[in-house]
Amino acid sequence: MQNRTFYNEILTEHNLHPEHKNKMIQPTATMRGVNPSCGDDISLELTVKDGMIADGAFKGDGCAISQASADMMLELIIGKTTGEALQLKDTFMKMIREGVSEEELETLEEASSLQDISHMPSRVKCAVLGWRTLEEILKESPDGAAKSVTTEDDGTGIPGKNS
Repeated sequence: MQNRTFYNEILTEHNLHPEHKNKMIQPTATMRGVNPSCGDDISLELTVKDGMIADGAFKGDGCAISQASADMMLELIIGKTTGEALQLKDTFMKMIREGVSEEELETLEEASSLQDISHMPSRVKCAVLGWRTLEEILKESPDGAAKSVTTEDDGTGIPGKNS
């Protein structure tokens, strides 16, 4: 019961008072993420300088889980290298898919509160939308070109991206 209370408090706080939900003035990379099954639609904006995520923000609409997860993700990755951010993304995805060690869970800080989402398959896409968008923006948009990613399966069993 304590985990559920922790989850509810953190989810509510990040949904009602997101620190990173705003529009950046001059991001170096922007990417749209869409989860058609829930209606989640976010635009992730990052400022990456010398391999470091200097700033980040998101805007858009969606369910409480997608919005809170994106806010928690940004709180965690700002100030990290792109490599560290991708490692955190991998840890988050592993937490959702198969579980992680206590040590790995601690690296996710408040984002670890979403670990029980794995038991709610219809909500998994909501929780991972921001993280998938982060992965694609760091891999595909070094020039800052706007692109998009979706949580829908392209037939490979892995949600894909649209450019």
